[in-house]
Amino acid sequence: MRKDTTSFVLRAFRGVWGFCIVMKKHLSLLILLFVVQGCVQTIAIRTMGGIMDYGFEAFNEESDLQLAQEALGSNLKLLEALIKGDPENEKLLLLASQGYSAYALAFVEDDSIERARVFYQRGRDFALRILHQDASMREALAMDLDSFRAVLKTLSREDVPAVFWTAFGWGSYINITRNDVAALADLAKVIAMMEFVAEKDPTYYYGGAYLFLGSIEAVTPEMLGGKPEKAREYFDRAVAASGGKFLMTYVFYAKTYAAQRLEQELFESLLAKVENASPDLLPEARFPNAVAKRKARALREQIPELF
Repeated sequence: MRKDTTSFVLRAFRGVWGFCIVMKKHLSLLILLFVVQGCVQTIAIRTMGGIMDYGFEAFNEESDLQLAQEALGSNLKLLEALIKGDPENEKLLLLASQGYSAYALAFVEDDSIERARVFYQRGRDFALRILHQDASMREALAMDLDSFRAVLKTLSREDVPAVFWTAFGWGSYINITRNDVAALADLAKVIAMMEFVAEKDPTYYYGGAYLFLGSIEAVTPEMLGGKPEKAREYFDRAVAASGGKFLMTYVFYAKTYAAQRLEQELFESLLAKVENASPDLLPEARFPNAVAKRKARALREQIPELF
């Protein structure tokens, strides 16, 4: 009887052991399948990210603003879907940041400040997610200005795109939210970020950092520290950065510096540069140049009110 019991236990043990081996193989296979599926998904998303990169290049070459608006809106939601699948993908985050800020500036700001605020915040936050991947930068954003500048100095030229688009969305939000004291309190950090870009890569996005800094200096009253001549110097540097081919620079030069200084002749000459420029002046920037032409026409209509 004892022998039979022992034999039964051994057979049962072998059965359980065999079952475990089989299950282990199946479990390993399942884990492998999940890993492969995850890798395939990541590869697919990153492949799509490369395609989206080309898509945005084609978008920026488009001069038909209605077509551009329709394309940009749908592509932004596709980008968000891809980011959900690969939340730390810097290329996708950067495209989303640039896209939302461009959408706000081109199609929303002139008609709805409230909606523009939302889109500029999205633009800021997508680029900010890239900066947050650096622990020291994430902590610095909550520090005082001097500490923030010190951490900015540790960044490299490779960080310029994320810093620029964070500052662009953030600064644009502040610019249309000037009655919000809390928002204005962040302006000093935004300026520090644009100064970092101007130092590390002054030609990035057609001298965009100089354009931003010039606009800030131009609209800041002299009694509050604004320096008109410094503003003009920044704008001249922005013009030089693109060889005078990025027309949005002239629009902001007129809208901020010339209008604030009541220099109507300069104002009209800057708008004329935009209006008379060929749509193919800068083929890779037909879209922002087309937006600049539309904004220049709108500014010209405001001359009786401005001067």
